[in-house]
Amino acid sequence: MSSVALFSPTRLGAIEVRNRIAMAPLTRSRAGMDGVQTPLAIDYYGQRASAGLIITEATNISRQGRGYAYTPGLYSDAHVAAWKPVTDAVHARGGRIVVQLWHVGRMSHSSLQEGGAAPVAPTAIQAGGSVFTEAGHVPPSMPRALATDEIAGIIGDYRQAAQRAKDAGFDGVEVHAANGYLLEQFLRDSTNHRDDRYGGSLENRARLLLEVTAAVADVWGADRVGLRLSPLSTAVGDTPLDSRTMETHLYVARRLGEMGLAYLHVVEGQLHAGNGADDFDVKALRDAFGGAYLANNGYDRQRALDATANGHADMIAFGKPFIGNPDLVDRLRHDTPLFDAPTAGYFGGGSEGYTQFTAPQAHAA
Repeated sequence: MSSVALFSPTRLGAIEVRNRIAMAPLTRSRAGMDGVQTPLAIDYYGQRASAGLIITEATNISRQGRGYAYTPGLYSDAHVAAWKPVTDAVHARGGRIVVQLWHVGRMSHSSLQEGGAAPVAPTAIQAGGSVFTEAGHVPPSMPRALATDEIAGIIGDYRQAAQRAKDAGFDGVEVHAANGYLLEQFLRDSTNHRDDRYGGSLENRARLLLEVTAAVADVWGADRVGLRLSPLSTAVGDTPLDSRTMETHLYVARRLGEMGLAYLHVVEGQLHAGNGADDFDVKALRDAFGGAYLANNGYDRQRALDATANGHADMIAFGKPFIGNPDLVDRLRHDTPLFDAPTAGYFGGGSEGYTQFTAPQAHAA
């Protein structure tokens, strides 16, 4: 197989990229508690601009949408002002960057909500696992079910965040409909027990995801909008799978393809466990979508070379390798060793483990 494809340019809708290596969304918890990025983010993303496409860390569309401490937002003028030099830094180095729009739904804690309110969800079912607060990792709070007449406001929050993304100079947006967060909570029948137009049938459960995507595409044009799915992931919130996983996601992929989205970004298999990707027909999903396909989850250099050469994927998203290897594209191109960044620096803190590493650690590569 040819190894050229991974390092060759392509297009994702209207977004031209110089190689097929994407930087996957990576929550790093370096923003302020007000959701404003610090200047460290300028260096962090600028250092990684050689990626064909940077997909930012998940970014809250509203205060209600926040579920983890020190994560960035995109719902105020201050947020836009903090993101603008980030996009400028990436563009100055010839890169492309889209922002991932995020509402966590039930994966939150009342201490992170306005006035200590309960998180919101399609149905009042408490999530498992934990969320990161100023006090450390704690179980998610019991959510309350959204009223039908509240849902239009959430769609409006996505629309406004999409407009603010444009104001901040991004090249497009990615709708986060994966990993156990709000849009996936509505999609799965395990977490959606509603009896209104947003629950029950597959068409109803997919309605919010599709309405949000349409609203965002109305701002940007569908060819600058991507969407992330994780059909088999249960890791975040111990979220049970949908009872008809394949049927559900084929329907969603077809509808998204009809919209003409820039790309579909899929977490293949489990997010934080044994991959399990063989349990799902990814090719059928890609065929149903019909557009550019980004593959994610556990790819190494050889798998990425093979997947882009044999047509399995148009682009491969790498996550953890980008933490300690801002020059990941060159390292993959020349098959040089990767630096395994210490996990202690993944979440929170300052520049150490984010934009720089101590000399002994750096030399380990």
